[in-house]
Amino acid sequence: MAPLFLVVGFLVPLAMGGGHDYGAALSKGILFFEAQRSGYLPGNQRVQWRGNSGLNDGKTSGVDLVGGYYDAGDNVKFGLPMAFTITMMSWSILEYGKQMAASGELGHAIDAVKWGTDYLIKAHPQPDVLYGEVGDGNTDHYCWQRPEDMTTSRAAYRIDPSHPGSDLAGETAAAMAAASVVFRRYNPAYSAELLKHAYQLFDFADKYRGKYDSSITIAQKYYRSVSGYADELLWAAAWMYKATNNEYYLNYLANNGDALGGTGWAMTEFGWDVKYAGVQTLVAKFLMAGKGGRHTPVFEKYQEKAEFFMCSCLGKGTRNAQKTPGGLIFRQRWNNMQFVTSASFLMTVYSDYLTSAGKSLRCANGNVSPAELLSAAKSQVDYILGDNPRATSYMVGYGNNYPRQVHHRASSIVSYKVDPTFVTCRGGYATWFNRKGSDPNLLTGAIVGGPDAYDNFADQRDNYEQTEPATYNNAPLLGILARLHGGHSGYNQLLPVELPTLKPVAAHPSPAAKPAVKPAPVSTASPIAITQKVTSSWVHSGKTYYRYSTTVTNKSSKNLKNLKLYISKLYGPLWGLTKSGDSYTFPSWINTLAAGKSIEFVYIHSASQAEVSVSSYTLA
Repeated sequence: MAPLFLVVGFLVPLAMGGGHDYGAALSKGILFFEAQRSGYLPGNQRVQWRGNSGLNDGKTSGVDLVGGYYDAGDNVKFGLPMAFTITMMSWSILEYGKQMAASGELGHAIDAVKWGTDYLIKAHPQPDVLYGEVGDGNTDHYCWQRPEDMTTSRAAYRIDPSHPGSDLAGETAAAMAAASVVFRRYNPAYSAELLKHAYQLFDFADKYRGKYDSSITIAQKYYRSVSGYADELLWAAAWMYKATNNEYYLNYLANNGDALGGTGWAMTEFGWDVKYAGVQTLVAKFLMAGKGGRHTPVFEKYQEKAEFFMCSCLGKGTRNAQKTPGGLIFRQRWNNMQFVTSASFLMTVYSDYLTSAGKSLRCANGNVSPAELLSAAKSQVDYILGDNPRATSYMVGYGNNYPRQVHHRASSIVSYKVDPTFVTCRGGYATWFNRKGSDPNLLTGAIVGGPDAYDNFADQRDNYEQTEPATYNNAPLLGILARLHGGHSGYNQLLPVELPTLKPVAAHPSPAAKPAVKPAPVSTASPIAITQKVTSSWVHSGKTYYRYSTTVTNKSSKNLKNLKLYISKLYGPLWGLTKSGDSYTFPSWINTLAAGKSIEFVYIHSASQAEVSVSSYTLA
């Protein structure tokens, strides 16, 4: 049930500076995600004290679940907060990608999203199967070990039609849909792949309803779904509409708004559990962008609740968010910062939506200008960065006074690259957890749990309520920091997203052990030509079947290797290619396609031709 407050320099983009280097904070905030990586680390890994970990994840279940993110200071991969993290990082990019590009951080932000979505694709091996956790908190918390030394359980837990989890599947659908919009310009084939998973996951969530923690019961102690799944179904529908422009999802939001609580719940929090304020903000955006149509009366009720949330954060509503004496929004003792960053993000984007629509915010205590809403979000960010009674920065590595004893296994134990001596399960507690000195590895950019209701904070490793970081603390903050650093982009925030061109940096790293591949060009100058034709048809049981022949030609002057094709809208058998996950590769008898040569594959189904696109390849 999370937060969303933001900070943003709006009408006076740089005049709201307050002395903070938001650009530096943005860079650090993105870097934190590299410290949370699980799996094979890429060649361009910048957090050098980390190493490969979790390399057998999923093996006992017969599925590859290597990769993804550790959620916080432990070594468990929890699917619900990970998916929410990806959704919020994607939303940050979609709103403020231009500002990120201007500061040179867009490529790193996209890398961070892709590291998550690559894992989510693996975790969804079948339309109605989704793995929602690897490892378990009970055995993991018994030990204090580097991820590289883990001896704890790496069991994998899943949902399926017999063990549903609409909240987990819905949030993962939202993450896939939001990320598909991010990659639409930079990697169209990958974007299409994400959207395919999103379609399937939304249908799975909607058809087989239930709370995920009733199926993956081991998650209850750590990420219990208190709000249930109704908010995630609406949240997923909103992101599916944003990604597809398909009226089905707009109708879903309208027809289910009352039944699923979107028009009824008035919230004072937003986060990985409770999504209502986020849905209401998105629907308000659709409405202000002229998408309401016949659904306008229902969508206006969503907007009323979105504005209730904004007014609550400002302290100008009928039921207001609690604040510390120093002005920080306060929801709970344990990791309160998650609610601060999430709420601040919603405030930031809503202020920009209002500005684009030429409107103001209507609160119980009068109208509020977009600039005032933005200023309130900015005040929360400034508090995080050090403008608080303790003069403490709650972002590790930012400023001079920040937490030095973070509740985080990897940062608190010497890097295996410095001392490869194995750290045992309980030995880590004796040697490293109980050590009173500063962490040997700086967890740059991490947003820790933060102070209590009276602005008090104890920088102690065993004080997990205040010193443990989390990925979902950082994800919403990226957008806010980009907005505060870059100011307003100068374009209408209600119009379709147009992300800028990426500078020539490695935006989509591959694991170091694998050969580098490049996304398929989408221009007509592509070195790979694909042609399709119908070669025969027949009628069987009243249905017409077609045989399609597809030719792939290497038009370049070099040898074509490591070709990966993505095929969608395929409803029958295929011959002549090898299936590899969600992609297709050369058949087993071909390793290389010489210059000017072609290969042919065929498929049969009772529909128009499938969509065939190039995911990646190498030329040698």
